[in-house]
Amino acid sequence: MNKSPTAITVKELSAVWCALLISLAAMVFFGPVARAETVDEIIAKYVQAHGGMEKIKAIQAIRISGKLNSGAFQAKVLRENKRASKVREEVTINGMTHVRAYDGNSPWQVNPFMGRKEPELLSEDDAKSLVVDADIDGPLVDYKQKGHKAEFVGHDSVEGTDCYKIKLTLKNGDIQIYYLDADSFLELKLERQITIRGAVKENETYYGDYEEINGMYFPFAVETAQKGDPDRTKISVEKVELNVSLEDSLFSMPAARPETKAAVAPK
Repeated sequence: MNKSPTAITVKELSAVWCALLISLAAMVFFGPVARAETVDEIIAKYVQAHGGMEKIKAIQAIRISGKLNSGAFQAKVLRENKRASKVREEVTINGMTHVRAYDGNSPWQVNPFMGRKEPELLSEDDAKSLVVDADIDGPLVDYKQKGHKAEFVGHDSVEGTDCYKIKLTLKNGDIQIYYLDADSFLELKLERQITIRGAVKENETYYGDYEEINGMYFPFAVETAQKGDPDRTKISVEKVELNVSLEDSLFSMPAARPETKAAVAPK
């Protein structure tokens, strides 16, 4: 006997209920129309994950020190930031220290590894990463006021962890892509695309071992390399000091020492 058009079996009814329950579950977990978070909502959670805007803005100066391992050699590293837009970065190997600094106006360096013991100004291109590092809050915080542009560009995985991808186009035209843990909203990876003398250079940095300091979270393990290079330079952070006393002179380019002429023996 043929079944009437309105008849339905227990098995078919069960299938209908199953589909309905799946639909309801989707509404509960993903929202009525699976609404995606906006880029500003994600960045707001990133700010909160790092301790919140009030704590971030309360930092007037910070010192981060640690060790760098790259291949066969080790180095001591130091970075000091002071509000507003001041940074000093040091790498010390075998008693020699490479200094790069920016006081908000002039980027400069002392690079004894290139035989240069006197301070010298950096070109605009060579100073790009240093000027970005001078932003004590980081480029994502108040990005609109800084002239940057942020876009949410989807999800990706970093070593098995689902992440939100935020593309930040800096005011200078360079690009940074943040991979924020979809659960904690802390950054796990940062890709940088920097244009130097017409050529685009790409590198990537991985962050881990976050620790809480005064209600704020900082990565204590940092690895960086050219994009696609499996050999990463590793930095182990040993100490993070907040609101330390830093003199402005640390960031200003010192005057070159006058050359001393060799004494001429009397005739």
